[in-house]
Amino acid sequence: MSVPTPDPDLQLPEPERAPRPRRLLRAGVGASLIAALSSLFLFGWIAEEVRHGETASFDFAVRNWVHQFASAAMTRIMTAISAFGYKILIIELVVALAVFLYLRWRRAAAWLAVTMAGAQALDMALKYAFHRERPPVFFGTEPGSYSFPSGHALSSFCFYGVMAGLIAARVRSPALRIAAWALAALLVIAIGVSRVYLGMHYPSDVIGGYLAAAVWVSAMLVLDRWRVNRRKLAMQANSK
Repeated sequence: MSVPTPDPDLQLPEPERAPRPRRLLRAGVGASLIAALSSLFLFGWIAEEVRHGETASFDFAVRNWVHQFASAAMTRIMTAISAFGYKILIIELVVALAVFLYLRWRRAAAWLAVTMAGAQALDMALKYAFHRERPPVFFGTEPGSYSFPSGHALSSFCFYGVMAGLIAARVRSPALRIAAWALAALLVIAIGVSRVYLGMHYPSDVIGGYLAAAVWVSAMLVLDRWRVNRRKLAMQANSK
């Protein structure tokens, strides 16, 4: 008696597997590598501009323009948004890792943990490498760390970007995928704006944080897709 073949449209994707045609894998690795190199080039350029003070006019112009919208209500909103780049983000990270481990999504948990650990190490290393002093804060208490790059921008880009990618890989609905990426992008941009509004960072700090995060995430994508491709090739060789 023949066993009926299940309808592929009714199958939920296996979250811990990433089968892809070899051509798509190669294209993905190439795109990630290009993104990593482009982000690295742009980060190097803006870092050099920051080191020589070439971003001063841009930084002060943007800070003053943003500050003109200051109000008590806006300050409360921006303070709350800024928390999603550090304090609330830490809680979200712990919850996400716990949920992934409960669901036995070990690959997703490892991906998120390594990405965020690397983001923190990268942030600390770059801050001590550039020793850029903080700008005069508009609201709140001045942090004790250096200014370039923005740790909130770097960490939020890594966390919400990775979460959007993990969610998009596990849902079939295009609308949900678009919503996940759109929400992540909106939140990351809002966090960066909040840091400039509060006066915690120069705009170039935020841009530098985004670019550093893009380098790191793109590099992680290259390594992950290379690993998946190697595993797929090994499985094909064993099946022959």
